[in-house]
Amino acid sequence: MADLSITATLVVAGANAVTDQASAGEVIAAGKQVYLSSTTKKLMLADSNSATPEARKAIGTALNGGALDQPIKYQKAGDITIGATLTPGVAYYLSDTPGGICPFADVGTGEYVGLIGLAKSATVLSLNYQFTGVSN
Repeated sequence: MADLSITATLVVAGANAVTDQASAGEVIAAGKQVYLSSTTKKLMLADSNSATPEARKAIGTALNGGALDQPIKYQKAGDITIGATLTPGVAYYLSDTPGGICPFADVGTGEYVGLIGLAKSATVLSLNYQFTGVSN
């Protein structure tokens, strides 16, 4: 398998969504995994093998897209229609593609393991961010 192919226009927060908002520190599309930069206080794309430790820990899924300095609403917990085809019951993780999501089988050697959530159906992901701080 590979990273989920997310259609940004189909990303929708569920009724139980826990959300927050911040400015984009780079171009971000809906469905991408983000972290909040401690330096700029802006959202950036999370990446499981980044040289920057804080970038390895996703904190949410962007619910809308935006360019530098535009507001991004992101979901931290709850159900989300992710805009991609999921395998029910499968756990999904932060990938080594900035902002990407992949199944555990695609978390490669040297990548840091960060759970995004579990698939409740073929379209709904139950977000449950967990970061081990351990590389695979």
